[in-house]
Amino acid sequence: METVVRLAISVGGSALAAFVVCRVADLLARFADARHPETPLWGLLRRCRTPLYVVVLAALLRWTYPVAAPEQGPLAEHAEAVSRVLLLCLIGGGAWLTVRTVAAVVESSYARYAGRSRDAARLRRVRTQVTLIMRVVSVAVGVLAAAAALVTFPSFRTLGTSLLASAGIIGIVAGVAAQSTLSNLFAGFQIAFGDMVRIGDTVVVDGEWGVVEEVTLTFLTVRTWDERRVTLPVSYFTSRPFENWSRGGAEMTGSVFVHCDHTTPVALVRAHLEEFLSTCGTWDGRGWDLAVTDTSPTGITVRAIVTAKDADDLWTTRCAVREELVGWLAREHPGALPKVVTAPAADAFDQPWEHARAPRQRRPRRPARRTGRSADTPPE
Repeated sequence: METVVRLAISVGGSALAAFVVCRVADLLARFADARHPETPLWGLLRRCRTPLYVVVLAALLRWTYPVAAPEQGPLAEHAEAVSRVLLLCLIGGGAWLTVRTVAAVVESSYARYAGRSRDAARLRRVRTQVTLIMRVVSVAVGVLAAAAALVTFPSFRTLGTSLLASAGIIGIVAGVAAQSTLSNLFAGFQIAFGDMVRIGDTVVVDGEWGVVEEVTLTFLTVRTWDERRVTLPVSYFTSRPFENWSRGGAEMTGSVFVHCDHTTPVALVRAHLEEFLSTCGTWDGRGWDLAVTDTSPTGITVRAIVTAKDADDLWTTRCAVREELVGWLAREHPGALPKVVTAPAADAFDQPWEHARAPRQRRPRRPARRTGRSADTPPE
């Protein structure tokens, strides 16, 4: 009975003490968050309550359980196993708490930077770097925690010592086997810190137009205009050419081609385009132009140039300009639309073809020379 009471006191006291510690830490973080609203650090640190509770509880139980455990009986036989389980919980909780704390600090720093900066391209670059840094930290902490957990088992410790002598060969074999994975890993770092592509950039890869939605250490996700997700290895962007429409700024210039008849009043079309763009909400006002860029026996090609703040607005502006020009020409100048001639061509004198040719005149007969004989007399 005494053993049960001591175990109950040990477990209950440890749980209560851990709850009190976490509650006090949460109240302090809430108070600091209210005093310093300019930074979200303290509010983000409140998400560490659960891993902090696990760490404190595992540490207290590991300290109090050997004192409360009986010296004989089933509990005494499993005391070492219980101690190892508590140690594993402590290692796992510590890794969890470390990742949450680093994430809170990094996200708080990014939020403060985003509040001061107005450069959207720089913000996307920093966001990409922050995301990859967090993934690297999570992987590194997870690997260290797993290694620390394996070391607690004597059998794994002996196995690790025996394999240490052949670590060089294992490293070479692993490097050859994971060549593609390692190339993607280094390509991810190159993309993040080389500013090649960032989260939110508009790119064209393999003929697909979309926005970069996620960047990891091994793959990159592009959300296309029709809501599809195209997943590509990050090594694709370091080994093949691709279009980045957001590189150096999101502003873009686009063209609209309209095929018209030779009789099209280009000056009136240019004036109407200027009037329409002044009422177009997606046009950014940076520039526009309209000119005849080509001609053919059947018509001319009119090109309109418009600008917009990003790729989405440029697409909308181009479609609106195309619809407006075609509709305006159909209403105001129907003859300016391209025609397909199916009637036979008329003669220059508006006469049928069989009567258009002039009659062939016979050449006059040359008179015979005077040679002393008649013209009808055959030569000798």
